[in-house]
Amino acid sequence: MKRPPGEEPLEFQRRVRHEPTEPEKKLWSALRNRQIADAKIRKQTWLCGYLVDFYCAAAKLVIEVDGDTHAHQQDYDERRTARLESEGFRVIRFSNDDVVRNPDGVVACVREALDPSPSHSAAPSLPQGERGQ
Repeated sequence: MKRPPGEEPLEFQRRVRHEPTEPEKKLWSALRNRQIADAKIRKQTWLCGYLVDFYCAAAKLVIEVDGDTHAHQQDYDERRTARLESEGFRVIRFSNDDVVRNPDGVVACVREALDPSPSHSAAPSLPQGERGQ
């Protein structure tokens, strides 16, 4: 989670943290303070040289809110997502419109992404006859 060197990345991070878009504000109000699945979620965090909108370290989950400018940078977003996924992060994206028009649906998707799947449980269950052998 290291920020790129120099003053520019730090200033950029400060600006986007203190001047979020309306959809980012709306989603942050639902994500902050462990409101969803008791998950600690951070905003505007550096990962793999990219500043991601929201991040849950415990789930290695990146949550992105894409504005209108993202329609013109699909290649960049795909490379960015591929890089994050290659490092083991899961990335979910929502449009500004999704967050504004369907906030409950967005929160439900985030909650589902935070819930551990049975295939990722800490202690895999073994058939009855194989325990302790």
